[in-house]
Amino acid sequence: MKNINEVSFIGKRVMVRVDFNVPLDENFNITDNSRISAALPTINKLISDGAKVILMSHLGRPKGEEEKFSLKHIVNHLSELLNISVSFSENCIGEKTKREVKNLQNGEVLLLENLRFHPEEKKGDLKFSKQLSELADVYVNDAFGTAHRAHSSTAIIAQFFPNNKYFGLLLKNEIDSLEKALRDPKKPFTAIIGGAKISGKIDVITSLLNKVDNLIIGGGMAYTFAKAMGGNIGNSLVENDKVDLAKSIIKKAKEVGVNLLLPTDSVNADDFNSNANITNSKITNVPNGFMGLDIGEESIQLFSDVIQNSKTIIWNGPMGVFEMSDFEKGTKMIGEAICKSTENGAFSLIGGGDSVSAIKKFKMEDKVSYISTGGGAMLEYLEGKELPGVMAIQ
Repeated sequence: MKNINEVSFIGKRVMVRVDFNVPLDENFNITDNSRISAALPTINKLISDGAKVILMSHLGRPKGEEEKFSLKHIVNHLSELLNISVSFSENCIGEKTKREVKNLQNGEVLLLENLRFHPEEKKGDLKFSKQLSELADVYVNDAFGTAHRAHSSTAIIAQFFPNNKYFGLLLKNEIDSLEKALRDPKKPFTAIIGGAKISGKIDVITSLLNKVDNLIIGGGMAYTFAKAMGGNIGNSLVENDKVDLAKSIIKKAKEVGVNLLLPTDSVNADDFNSNANITNSKITNVPNGFMGLDIGEESIQLFSDVIQNSKTIIWNGPMGVFEMSDFEKGTKMIGEAICKSTENGAFSLIGGGDSVSAIKKFKMEDKVSYISTGGGAMLEYLEGKELPGVMAIQ
């Protein structure tokens, strides 16, 4: 894996694909700068080398050039974090941008405008990729969050740098952490998969059944499993067209000797808000008119015991609607169990937007081994898929 620590880039124009797709409030203030902070080691390494650093990223899903998705809103915060004045280009291609790059001095940083202001970016357009490549001598990919996309700036562009393409430090750490969990995990190996629906996680569940000792299922998807076991789930979220799939997963787990843990009890509400009436029940006996919004005490204990006896842990997806205080306990307690296990020497890898949000909400960031910056990319890697942004450099 060619990474930037192997080379000095003094005087070189180094184009870095970063992932600055951060949330902004209505006043364009950054509400979570994790992805920017994660890219700082790579940027600082290049600055200290004396490279001319050109940063490119997307932000949101703009339809054309929308003011609210301009990366100019990132510049001041990035300047503060790097402790230098970062320049901004109002485009990512074109003659004016070329002039701005030409004026860069060693150790200076230029941030280009949102790549997705050009529809060619998502299309993986070759001409657009070539225009981007003309700005630099070296290409570095440090955007794990978009590594599963074959976009112009993440995969197609690399071919224009046959001998000068590298992994950034963040992307290297992401791959190393995933490899540590998947290739040679310390046993017992436990995966915790939560979230609303099975449909988005079928492939990763199927893949993990061939790797893990324990597979814990939580969140909204658990009610489809409960229905598959013949349970009554009231008004809980269910994918009726995935009930047979849930049955087949239960069967496959038994066949391959994986300990599949499903919630046994449920915290239910008669409405989706904080003022609802709340009741507890077996997950297979949710009262009519109620919906399951969190795992119950029995499930928390069952899952926590397994997690605390694990040596490798992957977590993707919450146990319930943790954004509401009445339904946060399941997710919080599973997070605590992971932290305790990590403290006792386990390797823990957390990924996926909601899991990461939960870890941050409960202030557990420093108590787990690694927090991934890419939910979709992490899932595809766990599924065994090749990521275009990684393959382009390998």
